[in-house]
Amino acid sequence: MTFRELEIFFALSELNHTAKVALKLKLSQSAVSLAIKSLEKKIGEELFDRIGKNIVLNERGKIFKKLTKSHYNALLESTAIFKKESLLGELNTAASRTIGDYIIPQVLFDFKNRYPNATITNTTRNSKEIVDMILRGEINVGFIESKIQNKQICMQKLRSDELVAVTKDKRLKNKEMYIDNLSDKIWLLREEGSGTREIFLEEIAQSKKELKNQLVFSSFESIKKVLCHNKDAITCISKICVENEIKNGILYEVKLKNFNFKRDFYLIYHKNKYKNRLFLEFCTFSRDYFMDN
Repeated sequence: MTFRELEIFFALSELNHTAKVALKLKLSQSAVSLAIKSLEKKIGEELFDRIGKNIVLNERGKIFKKLTKSHYNALLESTAIFKKESLLGELNTAASRTIGDYIIPQVLFDFKNRYPNATITNTTRNSKEIVDMILRGEINVGFIESKIQNKQICMQKLRSDELVAVTKDKRLKNKEMYIDNLSDKIWLLREEGSGTREIFLEEIAQSKKELKNQLVFSSFESIKKVLCHNKDAITCISKICVENEIKNGILYEVKLKNFNFKRDFYLIYHKNKYKNRLFLEFCTFSRDYFMDN
């Protein structure tokens, strides 16, 4: 049975005339009659007695009304809530490591503060994993750090980001160095699928450079822990991740000659995603935040 059939049923049980129901619900009398016949067919028996020009509930109809009244009222209440607060709902999101650790938490907090009836859940994955989650329909919105080519996915640029080389070795502070001169350092890299890793390795590959001494980690926090305690370590990382460490003299930026590591942050979603008000408002809110920060 449909919500519309129930609506007509309850209206007819009170008004006892198809013309009055049609006028109240702005339907034709034939539409009212067809809806009642359809409901009765699904129930398996008639719910009304036709007495003259009036239509009144019979014994079975009264029982049906009694059993369904509370559920119908709950549906009405839910519908009213959604009409009043169309930003009521739930969105599932995922963000790549840099965005997920340093930007999205504040976005989610501010959005929740503005729209308390909205529920936004977020998980942190690498860019490749987030693309796969979008394609499988596991999340509604993704935030990634590298451009992708997939006809099933829509992308919106959020802002640009700068990658910097950093180390604990104070002797290299703000020095311009060729990457070949840093071969004695152990390069700390993210795992495969990371947007940061891809941008860095693609850039040095174009210059036919190789890193022979590498150590791979799954998170920036692990990389930063090693960096902050070992002068022989170095990495290329988003400046967002190490702003405080550079400012406080814990880590030092190294200028790599002939390299300029830039990339963009993107918001992505499936091309077939239904764009309700909550989805649209969250996307707009996120874009505005990234542009302003």
